[in-house]
Amino acid sequence: MLRIGVAPHRLWPAREEEVDGVLATARTAEELGFDHVFASGHAVAGDSGVTPDPLVTLAAVAGATERIGLVTSILVLPLYNTIVLAHQAATLDRLSGGRFTLGVGTGWDASEFAAVGVPFAGRGRRMDEQLGTVRKLWRGEGEARLGVLPRTEGGPQVWVGGGSDAALRRALRYGDAWHGAGLDAAGLTAVRERLDGLAEGTGRDPGTLALTTGAFLVPPGFAPSVPVPGRPLGGADPSAESVRDELGALAEAGLAACSLWLLVSTDELPDALGWVADEILPHFAKD
Repeated sequence: MLRIGVAPHRLWPAREEEVDGVLATARTAEELGFDHVFASGHAVAGDSGVTPDPLVTLAAVAGATERIGLVTSILVLPLYNTIVLAHQAATLDRLSGGRFTLGVGTGWDASEFAAVGVPFAGRGRRMDEQLGTVRKLWRGEGEARLGVLPRTEGGPQVWVGGGSDAALRRALRYGDAWHGAGLDAAGLTAVRERLDGLAEGTGRDPGTLALTTGAFLVPPGFAPSVPVPGRPLGGADPSAESVRDELGALAEAGLAACSLWLLVSTDELPDALGWVADEILPHFAKD
């Protein structure tokens, strides 16, 4: 079984109005049987268009839905105060009934760090410290006690992104899953092999670390709304069969969850969701 999720807005919306429908889209995704919705975000505007705050977005989605999972993919953890972030995540996990997953990365935009007033250098080391602290806070350990503890015992799942050796070690030490982007089955297998080689000294059996990824999809019959930023799922000229085949190969290579960015216009997003629900989801349904 492969869990398939979707973003509640198109990739890189150009105008604020294009994210106004995220709650309706999330409800549609739930009705159609998607496993989760995910949200990424940057604190300041950049070349990637409009990006609403991921925690606020998912909190709103939680109140508008009942079942569907909620994932940050990704939240730039070093931009946040550790205790405040741990409290926000715990609150969202509790109020959503344990549906929240915290997907995190170190970030890459130095100008964003400057705008927030956080050092860009050393962000990886800081993130390691943050993840260790967040885990303790969720367990109710440490000198500070969060105002609200999570509903999920030990805290929500954590997906750790990044392709460097340091990021893979970070996933082994602190993550429930490693989270990539745009990988095919061969690339996913290579990541698993790297994790096996890097696991020594982390205290972790690498086989217990799940593999997840984001993917870019332009369904057949739709025009891309923006240039495809990575490998398109199903190839440059995808069909239902080629998308199913690639997802099947990824699942056989050990992929646990795939989060879809749909590169279609905002007006076409409901139809694109419907295509995925009709042509793809039934082939990867939950047992």
